[in-house]
Amino acid sequence: MTSRRTLFGAAAPLFAVSLALAALPERAAAQAWEPSRPITILVPAGTGGGADQMARAIQGIVSKHNLARQPIVVQNKPGGAGAEAFLEVKNSRGNPHLLVITLSNLFTTPLATGVPVSWRDMTPIKMMALDQFVLWVHAESPWRTVPEFIAAAREGRLRMGGTGSRQEDQIITVAIERATGARFTYVPFRGGGEVAVQLVGRHVDSTVNNPIEAVQHWRSGTLRPLCVFDTQRLTVTDKVTETMAWSDIPTCRESGLDVEYLMLRGIFGAPGIAPAVVQYYVNLLDRVRATPEWQQLMTEGAFNLTTMTGEPFAQWVAREEERHRSLMAEAGFLAR
Repeated sequence: MTSRRTLFGAAAPLFAVSLALAALPERAAAQAWEPSRPITILVPAGTGGGADQMARAIQGIVSKHNLARQPIVVQNKPGGAGAEAFLEVKNSRGNPHLLVITLSNLFTTPLATGVPVSWRDMTPIKMMALDQFVLWVHAESPWRTVPEFIAAAREGRLRMGGTGSRQEDQIITVAIERATGARFTYVPFRGGGEVAVQLVGRHVDSTVNNPIEAVQHWRSGTLRPLCVFDTQRLTVTDKVTETMAWSDIPTCRESGLDVEYLMLRGIFGAPGIAPAVVQYYVNLLDRVRATPEWQQLMTEGAFNLTTMTGEPFAQWVAREEERHRSLMAEAGFLAR
């Protein structure tokens, strides 16, 4: 018995070492690349908007939970409706420390301006979520339903505030006009946060802001949602106000306005980065999405939680590009 114990006692450490050595290639592959300097996330829009809030949420979560050895730096580059940010990524081939958070201007800016950049000039990394659009009015306005709002717009041209020109907000506005015969004066601003503030100040009559961009003003009783531009109601049932949750907002279609629109919130990298770099960021973002802070953001902003990576993500982006080409052609927004 003593000899058997001695035999197995001696063999156990050797066996453990053998297992550890066998696992080394797998671990080395999983950790083949890590950032060697700070990671920059470019935001192709102004401060306070949905993309800016999501980028800064990622930054804060990574820092709080020590998910990366290098810090994340967020830079807003709204110039040229986001073209400045996209061109910087395009011209940073092989740079593994540069990311961009995307929204629909990934498609609309090149199509509307002819600037020589597209999503194919970047590396798709991960779809983080899809974002909704809500038709908002001031809480003191007389319109409590979509039909009342549309009737007022038919009687006299209302001011619709939105982010940028020939971007998603104006595309939705044109779609409303085509579906109802109403007419709006579209007023562009630099970002969704500013758009919400302009509606709070009653400098415009309505907006089609994302939930996360207007939720605080709704909660405070300043803004009122009329409908959501999706095929089904939002799923978040937590109360935002004393009487309403996101799930209580009707869809625009059920309110008689047949217009739908969802927007990408995704992360792209520079062209030509190595697969190990892509995998590092996929893993990092997966850990971000698993945190309670991220779940709170998703609930607060009533996001659609769809996520994709790899070829399915690239195929989805390609389809969205064509859908936006069709929408913008119909609206007369394509560059000539």
